[in-house]
Amino acid sequence: MKNAVIFGLLLLIFNTNLLAQTWEYKTITVVESIIPNGIGRSRMISSEEARDFREFTTQRTEEDNERNKADRGEIRLKNFEETKLLNFFNMGGIRFQNIAANDAVVTSKINALAADGWELVFVNSGVESYSGPEDENGIYITRYIFKRSGTASN
Repeated sequence: MKNAVIFGLLLLIFNTNLLAQTWEYKTITVVESIIPNGIGRSRMISSEEARDFREFTTQRTEEDNERNKADRGEIRLKNFEETKLLNFFNMGGIRFQNIAANDAVVTSKINALAADGWELVFVNSGVESYSGPEDENGIYITRYIFKRSGTASN
């Protein structure tokens, strides 16, 4: 009987911890230049500040169509981590060594985050590709979404 009571209490404590569990999320963005001749800039960006989206969001309705009045300067942040990466292209075309080097740097960041308790849960990528001499644009963006367990704050 005593073991059943102890087991029941442990089960209750365990379930209470699960119910109170919250998640913290982090986004890492990798921007890789695909502009020929190596003239672009490639970086891995990680925010070191938090922003509350509610401060920059407006609920718009038919009756109340007023936009959010937040200044863009309030949204910008100055504390972020910027890691230099190599461009995909150089004068000779695609530089596979640069791609491999970027992979190694990004993997290092992912491993460091994993060691800090972050779990990679989602990856999203998009491209605005270079379409010839008239087009000066060309970036490949990958967003890595991580989460880690937190505790409910009271």
